[in-house]
Amino acid sequence: MTCSKGRPLRAWATGASACVLVLLGAGIAVQPGAAQAQEAASAVQDVTLQDVTLTFGDTVLKAPRLTASGTRLSKDELTALLKPGPGESWAARLVRLDAASLAMPELRVERTGGAGATPVVTYRDVVARDVRAGRAAELTAAGASILLEGGPQKGTGTYGRMRATDLDLTVLARLYGEPGDGKSALQRIYATFAVDDIAYVDARGTAVKIARIEGRDLSGRQIPATWTGALQAFTAVDYERLAPPERARLMSLGADLAEAVSVGSLEATGLSVQEAKPRDAFSLGIARLGMTGSGVLLEDIHFAGVDGAKARLARLSLDGFSLGPTVAALRKLATLTTPPSDAELRLLTPALGTLALKDLSLDLPPEAKAPRDPAEKVLADRTAPAPAGLHVGLRDGSMNFAPPRDGVPTAGRLSLSGLTLPASAVAGVPGLGSLGLYGYSDLDLALVADTAWDEAARELKLGEVSVSGKDMGSLRINGMIGGIGPEVFNPDVAVSSFAMLSATAKALDLTIENTGLFDRFIDRKST
Repeated sequence: MTCSKGRPLRAWATGASACVLVLLGAGIAVQPGAAQAQEAASAVQDVTLQDVTLTFGDTVLKAPRLTASGTRLSKDELTALLKPGPGESWAARLVRLDAASLAMPELRVERTGGAGATPVVTYRDVVARDVRAGRAAELTAAGASILLEGGPQKGTGTYGRMRATDLDLTVLARLYGEPGDGKSALQRIYATFAVDDIAYVDARGTAVKIARIEGRDLSGRQIPATWTGALQAFTAVDYERLAPPERARLMSLGADLAEAVSVGSLEATGLSVQEAKPRDAFSLGIARLGMTGSGVLLEDIHFAGVDGAKARLARLSLDGFSLGPTVAALRKLATLTTPPSDAELRLLTPALGTLALKDLSLDLPPEAKAPRDPAEKVLADRTAPAPAGLHVGLRDGSMNFAPPRDGVPTAGRLSLSGLTLPASAVAGVPGLGSLGLYGYSDLDLALVADTAWDEAARELKLGEVSVSGKDMGSLRINGMIGGIGPEVFNPDVAVSSFAMLSATAKALDLTIENTGLFDRFIDRKST
């Protein structure tokens, strides 16, 4: 939910979209009974307003024409309802809106009075259908254009068709405009939403595209600062120069926002980012990104950078993720009167759960070594073969972390299989650097590290620490290491290194299996 200093458009666009939705109205429940139904039917009419202008803080909405079809409101009543200025809250107004549809051929949303760039979003053919009792059964727009004018972050972009269903406009109005205690129940904002063909290009030529975003069951709760106030607080903030009171306020706001949003699911397809500047040129693509309450899934990720660096990953998933520890840490840090220490900042570590990778391929260009003089360069060009790059592959990988304690996971398991790389890549690694001497040009390795820390006993259990290689063998260690207290995990390297000096092996079981390495070692020594 936070907004970076360099990209103010994102947070602003969120607030602007809320203002658009607020404009589109809600309705009153129809009273039962034949008499009431007949009276309502006789009062239904179409009302058109010209040059509608609404102001929400520094955000202005302008609609050259707004048509309410099938409404019981007169033109004067509708004009008064949409009249800007002090008075009733938007949530209170929305319950009096009633229409079969609200239509605006064009809706321009712009921010005024802000420093730097001035974003403008123009929506086309905006229609809210079946607006009743504060809810729109459907909200659609044919598309939108984005223009960010002025300042170093100038850029342009477009949206394709947009659609939301079961949109509760009164909930949106309360979240963005009315403060709450931050403890009330979550309220659903919409059932589903979808946006097609998103594209944006900034002033330096960086292009971002998303073929489609869709989600369901977005809910929120009111917070003391309101969503609008919290988002604005994070805009254009110089975090390095924050005074302690302002830093504490932002940490508290961050915790409020993190707990105020719940997303049932979110999926984006066809993501791409391209940087055009030659020195920084790169391209990143993700075929699919999916998010649920506690998990993230990315499929078919590919990256290409300068000098021929390439990477591809078939699948990356994160399960069991939680911001609970981070929110608790933000609440704690907000009470500090001095800048937080490294150990206190480490408390912001979330619960990571399980991170899994599948089919990773990484190609790195060879390191370029400049000749010492022109004569050497000429000789190198004539005689030296072209240096080879480095290729690293991984078939499967997973990392599982127990919930952190004081920012440190107390247990974890790392498993890598099908790790392939040239023997020359580990030439300087103790124990592996000599493998090239025994005839191994390419390595195919598997690694496992399963550990658990018992703080009370000051012990580190090695459930399994093993390494194995194709046509080599395996080495496995099980045991218990004592003298491992919290100071071992101190962020100060000097403190943690000194604490490790008191570690002792209380139990150790070493198993070695030969499937070829020992034979090659004997052959090498006998020649």
